[in-house]
Amino acid sequence: MSLSLYNTLTRQKEIFQPLTPGQVTIYCCGVTVYDYCHLGHARSYMVWDVLRRYLKWLGYHVRYVQNFTDIDDKILNRAKAEQSTMKAIAEKYTSAYFEDMARLNIVPADDYPRATHLLNGITRLIHQLEQRGYAYAVDGDVYYAVRQFTRYGKLSGRQLEQMQAGASGRVEADDPDAIKKKDPFDFALWKKAKPGEPSWESEWGSGRPGWHIECSAMVHHCLGDSIDIHCGGSDLIFPHHENEIAQSEAVSGKPLATYWLHNGFVNVRGEKMSKSLGNFTTIRQLLDHGQVHPMVLRLFVLQAHYRKPIDFTDDAIASAERSWRTLKEGLLFGYQFGLNHGDVPEIYGTSAMEDKPGQDSITAFQTAMDDDCNTPEALAVLFELAKELRRESNMCLHTGNTPFNLVALHHKWQTLGTLAGVLGLEVTREEEQNQGGSATVNQLRDDQIEALIHLRQTARVAKNWSESDRIRTHLQEHGITLIDQPGGITHWHRT
Repeated sequence: MSLSLYNTLTRQKEIFQPLTPGQVTIYCCGVTVYDYCHLGHARSYMVWDVLRRYLKWLGYHVRYVQNFTDIDDKILNRAKAEQSTMKAIAEKYTSAYFEDMARLNIVPADDYPRATHLLNGITRLIHQLEQRGYAYAVDGDVYYAVRQFTRYGKLSGRQLEQMQAGASGRVEADDPDAIKKKDPFDFALWKKAKPGEPSWESEWGSGRPGWHIECSAMVHHCLGDSIDIHCGGSDLIFPHHENEIAQSEAVSGKPLATYWLHNGFVNVRGEKMSKSLGNFTTIRQLLDHGQVHPMVLRLFVLQAHYRKPIDFTDDAIASAERSWRTLKEGLLFGYQFGLNHGDVPEIYGTSAMEDKPGQDSITAFQTAMDDDCNTPEALAVLFELAKELRRESNMCLHTGNTPFNLVALHHKWQTLGTLAGVLGLEVTREEEQNQGGSATVNQLRDDQIEALIHLRQTARVAKNWSESDRIRTHLQEHGITLIDQPGGITHWHRT
């Protein structure tokens, strides 16, 4: 099996081959920190979180970088509205971002570059573009000369002639800097300082960078000239990612990224989510006031393929809630019998590993994920495992007996937990403890003790003495003494 990903640049699925064997570099366009993160952000960062987790599960060493845009007109406008400063607004919503992502179980990036921390790199890149004839200065502003980059439009598929023909003069009318530009499609690399706004000194005078050049500089600073994967929302394909390519490749002469990945939009009840329509929902509004469990939100997102649009509706969330209940019951199965994910790591000898219960599920899961991260198909594998464990759990509750083939079920439970973890779907420690009923850390229930004794007996039959001793020690630590009798019978009592 080989991982294939849909590359926006080539408009087809391609077998993934990193620039350096065994290593993957990823740059994800981050938020502009002027407001709380919304559902669109939640989808994007959960999708790329899953991609990163899956690559690591496959054995790759992954370096994942995600930026913060902390210089922007939107931040300045929010600062004016709140009678604050750009720095204070950026810090406030950067902190809020980390809080929201932690609640969604999104693994932190390896690096979070900020535009304000890389002004030297940004101005150096602009200077290089100017020296190579791709940029020009006009009265303190610096613009990128789009027509100088002959490959402009290769990511989005847009051609300047077509865009110009369809613009009907609107480009000039909507652009206050049009009079300064040599071409209406040129875009700002450096903006001349305005009264009362933050600015930095440069060879072109006091000012601040444009949005697109910030990302080009941050990619280069953190990951070099060329990376494996550049990802973000589909709204970034044009002009942001198109402009990044033009800026970076004009200087380096190398491809900025081998694979360009983009996730689809989030609609709300059939309409595009926007503040003007009044259907704009932040992550914290949904989790706090909407009382939606974070894992329900992850399931809602992952039940659709990442490139497809998804529609946020009450019915969709209700369906995700039902799905989470099923999956959570499966994830909590082992705790019902006093187990943990490390209780029987070596019950099977090496000769039996290929036939270990759960192996078929692992194969099916990987087949789905290798097909452009097909999370809906991958989730179907998880639900089958969860339903099987739930059936066994229900039978135990009705009969009062521990499952006879607990070892096989334990491996399936481990498989479910591992695969669910690849998708970032996890139960909390509190949920684990609640599943144990009246048991505490130092007190096991009778059925939990019997289950562990059963596992120990299986280990002894397999002559796995180290595992047998480990389980005995584990029980002793919980105040349980074992007395082995002839014929493989073990009695126990509490001390």
